[in-house]
Amino acid sequence: MAGDPIAEQETLEPIRVLVVDDHALFRRGLEMVLEQEPDIEVVGEAGDGGQAVQKSIETAPDIVLMDVRMPKGSGIEACRAIKEAVPSAKIIMLTISDEELDLYEAIKAGATGYLLKEISIEEVASAIRAVQNGQSLISPSMASKLLTEFAIMVKRGDEKEQVPTPRLTDREMEVLRLVARGLNNRDIAKELFISENTVKNHVRNILEKLQLHSRMEAVVYAVREKLLEIT
Repeated sequence: MAGDPIAEQETLEPIRVLVVDDHALFRRGLEMVLEQEPDIEVVGEAGDGGQAVQKSIETAPDIVLMDVRMPKGSGIEACRAIKEAVPSAKIIMLTISDEELDLYEAIKAGATGYLLKEISIEEVASAIRAVQNGQSLISPSMASKLLTEFAIMVKRGDEKEQVPTPRLTDREMEVLRLVARGLNNRDIAKELFISENTVKNHVRNILEKLQLHSRMEAVVYAVREKLLEIT
């Protein structure tokens, strides 16, 4: 959306985006909207998982915007392959699927965001900027589904015990619980009456202590280690 503040964009280089969806009309619509954004450049498109991996290798995008369910390799399979081939790429799954297992698998595969196609197409640009600036994106309704799926996995014993859990401070636990509810940094700051910068510092400290790479990985870890109560 033109006019959105991009306070954390440190360079003038546009955000390079690869659009992946098996529906050509939806793909074209996304491209048309994103091409109107001065800070976003669409560097390629793909219609299936296999093409997505190849195009990612060829274009080295900052962001891959990808559907979950596609022919010739699902978005989740492509996500794993892209993270292996182009580790710097951040992946946003944009999908009609609100299945808990799809969401769980997407996060495990390395996705940084998971948004339903019911959001307005104009909101996608804001999501791209947020992920490029280090946020993980997930709608609050999907965050609830994600935690439910994690709880089931924990009960089944599918997740194995690892190293002893590093100790988080009470404030870090508060931040982690709000991240688990799907809140972004701004909303967490309002909830806890602290600055957005302080929230970022807490999130960074949490990830460093847990030796993880993203906010959603931290939630997975916290549920598995029973640091968060799931009802």
